[in-house]
Amino acid sequence: MSDVKLGVNLDHIATLRQARMISNPDPIEAARVALTSGADMIVMHIRGDRRHMQEEDLERMRKEVRCFIHLEMAANDEMRNIALKHKPDSVCIVPEKPGELTTEGGLNLKDKSMVKEVEKTIKTLSDKGIEVSLFLDPNADDIRTGYKIGADTVELCTKAYSESWGKKNQAKELERLQLASYLVKELNMNLHSGHGLDYYNVRPVAQIEGMECLNIGFSIISRAVFVGLKTAVSQMKEIIG
Repeated sequence: MSDVKLGVNLDHIATLRQARMISNPDPIEAARVALTSGADMIVMHIRGDRRHMQEEDLERMRKEVRCFIHLEMAANDEMRNIALKHKPDSVCIVPEKPGELTTEGGLNLKDKSMVKEVEKTIKTLSDKGIEVSLFLDPNADDIRTGYKIGADTVELCTKAYSESWGKKNQAKELERLQLASYLVKELNMNLHSGHGLDYYNVRPVAQIEGMECLNIGFSIISRAVFVGLKTAVSQMKEIIG
């Protein structure tokens, strides 16, 4: 068995449901399939614009499915209140910009107002026993700031790696992730990665020393259209093993 856990993000099950504003496909049913197919935890992102997951989805997931729930959210009062109400097992604080198709990169911890909101979120949720992760680019300064303000975990953004073309560029981005990983572990923080990882580029990231969890959504749901969710999840789990 692999030491690297797989978090399956089900946002795009909800995207498909929202296209018709009906009850199917149901993220709760999808979670059950994913968990019986090798997923170690369920990831869901409640966005400010509610384009896919709804607060009701988190409420039902918490009540109806026995699993580890990892909530992705922005650092603001609305999302802090949702997290406090439904108590996911862990939270990843991510940046959000109006109109973006997906998260475009890690948190900007050079922005003092952002750091203030993130630090407030970490304290608020940590006091209630919720583990807090920060979605960060593989940048030493951001990782050190995350450590100083109390984060438990760093989820390294693999966007640059996953979008790099050619072996040379990909190797360069992989090295950045590896160097960042050493710092995360040196600071005794948990190490996760995610964003743009698929069946062709995931293995080198899974093999980074100290990697504990990969959070993957779009590529799994895309493959599920052709092979089914059960097969798509089990194939990904096998690859990261």
